[in-house]
Amino acid sequence: MSYLLLIRPAQWIKNVFVLAAICFGRKLGDPQAIQMISIAFVAFCLASSAGYIFNDILDRERDRLHPNKKDRPLPSGAVSVRAAAVLAGLLTLAAFAVCYPLRNTYFPLTIAAYLLLVFLYSVVLKHRMLLDVITIAVLFVLRAMGGAVAIEVEVSPWLMICTFMLTLFLGFGKRRCEIAVIGHNDNLRGHRQTLPRYTPQLLTHMLSTCGGIAVITFLLYTLDTTVSSPFGLHKQHLLFTLPLVIYGVFRYAMLIELGKGTGPTDLLLNDRPLLATILLWAAASVGILYGTSILSWLHA
Repeated sequence: MSYLLLIRPAQWIKNVFVLAAICFGRKLGDPQAIQMISIAFVAFCLASSAGYIFNDILDRERDRLHPNKKDRPLPSGAVSVRAAAVLAGLLTLAAFAVCYPLRNTYFPLTIAAYLLLVFLYSVVLKHRMLLDVITIAVLFVLRAMGGAVAIEVEVSPWLMICTFMLTLFLGFGKRRCEIAVIGHNDNLRGHRQTLPRYTPQLLTHMLSTCGGIAVITFLLYTLDTTVSSPFGLHKQHLLFTLPLVIYGVFRYAMLIELGKGTGPTDLLLNDRPLLATILLWAAASVGILYGTSILSWLHA
């Protein structure tokens, strides 16, 4: 059980960004694309688990000061550092091994870039204010790019920018949650060196900025006609999902302000209105983008 907790399967939900390419690349009806994107998803799950273990090895002393993280396998002593390091190495090798059926030389490079950035984050970048959250956002963009590379589709630059800004929004929200949970300034520095410099007022401003830009870039993606889309004019109908997008952004900001969770994953899994909004947006988007294809299939 300790080893299962160490690889953090609950965090694999973050890898759903890998699956975005198959939806926005109009490949949902392609069995081969579904197989390839599934392989990419598994590869990123293995790579992310390896990254979490490596980060936990370095952070085990700081995590003992955190009210929740102190019970993790490494800080609590349930798993030794040597065993954790071996497991991280095996997961890394498995991530590259899983890539083999893709027959794509570029996808392993995205995994390598992801792992390299995780290493830099764990060693250096997480100790640099702003760069810590920006790095996390770039890791999410690499997930989205990895999915696109795996099934060989082109992704709109606006969609990549929207992903980057949305994950910045989520990242700064996580910092706000950490401050609310830990509380005392001395404990903040002991847990994460950059936290004392992230004041609630500064984070509120950053959340407002990133959330607003994320919504705007989503609109620019839906209305952009300069880049050809496999959905044609149907893509513009995503504009009708804007109320769901705005509600989801505002709901997350509200929960952060009220201190209702420890981070994005916790809020997503435990706040039913937020989860329902995301699922409804996903269903509406699929219906808008694939509605014609679905009707044709039903009448075939």
